[in-house]
Amino acid sequence: MSCGLESSLCCLSGSGGIGTPGRRALDDRKVMCGILFVLYTGIRWEWLPAELGFGSGMTCWRRLRDWNNAGVWQRLHEVLLAELRAADRLDMSRAVIDSSHIRALKGGPKPAGARSTEADRAPSTT
Repeated sequence: MSCGLESSLCCLSGSGGIGTPGRRALDDRKVMCGILFVLYTGIRWEWLPAELGFGSGMTCWRRLRDWNNAGVWQRLHEVLLAELRAADRLDMSRAVIDSSHIRALKGGPKPAGARSTEADRAPSTT
């Protein structure tokens, strides 16, 4: 992470633990590395090795949840794009427009009804 992104993350996250009781909060950079490690490798949060120094998997998961709820990821994305534009390193010729998260107003074809899985009744002989 560049110095600009690291400071942006600290400013955007608002974490610092000032005035909160309990254990001292883990450094945002370490937690970010833990989050990226889990997302990159696909391991379960509880399997994050403590030896790596990222904190526990639950700590990383909670921080991810809190940052997501606070809109940190969207703002971090905007900061990253601004830094890339300022450095003339943003290549829009390779951009992908993805609308998979936007609801289709007219909708697609209706799915066929699910077939019954129970056995058919035998015909009556009376």
